[in-house]
Amino acid sequence: MTDTIIIGAGASGAFSAVLSARLGKNVLLFERNEKIGRKLRITGKGRCNVTNNSPVEEHMKNIPVNSRFMYSAFSAFSAEDTMNFFEELGVPLKTERGNRVFPVSDNAGDIVDSLEREIRRLGVKVIHKRVESLIIEDGICCGVTAGGREYRSGSVLVACGGKSYPNTGSTGDGYKLAESAGHTITELKPSLVPLTSGDSFCSELMGLSFRNVTLKLYDGGKLIYSELGEMLFTHFGVSGPLVLSASSHIRNMQKNRFKLIIDMKPALSPEQLDSRIQRDFSENLNRDFINGIRKLLPAKMIPVVIRLSGISPERKINSITKEERRRFGNLIKEFPVSISGFRPVDEAIITSGGVSVREINPKTMESKLCRGLFFAGEVIDVDGYTGGFNLQIAFSTAYSASLNL
Repeated sequence: MTDTIIIGAGASGAFSAVLSARLGKNVLLFERNEKIGRKLRITGKGRCNVTNNSPVEEHMKNIPVNSRFMYSAFSAFSAEDTMNFFEELGVPLKTERGNRVFPVSDNAGDIVDSLEREIRRLGVKVIHKRVESLIIEDGICCGVTAGGREYRSGSVLVACGGKSYPNTGSTGDGYKLAESAGHTITELKPSLVPLTSGDSFCSELMGLSFRNVTLKLYDGGKLIYSELGEMLFTHFGVSGPLVLSASSHIRNMQKNRFKLIIDMKPALSPEQLDSRIQRDFSENLNRDFINGIRKLLPAKMIPVVIRLSGISPERKINSITKEERRRFGNLIKEFPVSISGFRPVDEAIITSGGVSVREINPKTMESKLCRGLFFAGEVIDVDGYTGGFNLQIAFSTAYSASLNL
């Protein structure tokens, strides 16, 4: 018999183990992998974007799914609290562009190691077994079974992640455990994931990255996302930070329903861009079209834009009409990419969907259906954009749960 059992030693589970033990609770932490924090070690390309150094209101704006559910948790444990927590554990942090917070070392391992050291110092027992089921008696969760053995406790926290990066142990076990307690699992789909396109030019542009472009996402004729930043073309479609964030706005993926529009020159108005093109044209009047615009676009993009403009690459620049020139400029400001689908969930940073927030108390993270059962992190139907917002969800929900386990 123990005070509390935590299932999963990822961001929310390991964090909750530390907090619960600091509160004097006897904690059993179950982790199916040989080491804790496997997924945490690869977040942020191995740098670990710990949180976003911004106020609660900014975090709320960056949670497209069920943000209101998070208000109490964010208010109780903010980004500033997260930063203080890790710096007190001996991990110096820095804030970069977009208020993204990373370890000064740029090493995600420092975050995991700090949690592991504290777990060890506090005497939390880590059991490297997969939890097979919850023990529920008279509507109360009072333990788990693992490795064919029963482990009894006063409360259980399900913090075993979603279905993204399954090779790190996130295989959806938390959803099955929640369902066994009567919980509703909303539709699971990849989020913060690259997008596929049927446009043949994507493979032609493979490897081309843009640093300062504006990406817009349209659902039919409705604009649902617009942001300035970075993206890249791949053999299957598009990826990069802008694309990952855009993907989290797509609720009901249907082939060719969604479209991306790229503004490759967001600093220039259409009129300013047209003046720039005219200037380039005037310097290359007797050259072929394809050779007269080399300063305007990346080399890989030039033949694609020319082809879509309908202007022959061999046309002399002095023969291009005003209407053709403007059509070419419009393509630079509004380059279209059709979207055919998501890449597989195992390529997603997070899973969208999960345990319905209607069935969880937002202040305590306790199940409304089964006393003694709590949830934290990605297993809950809440997800945010890139930039540290998802890890803050993990830490804030774990904090609220830990105070009430």
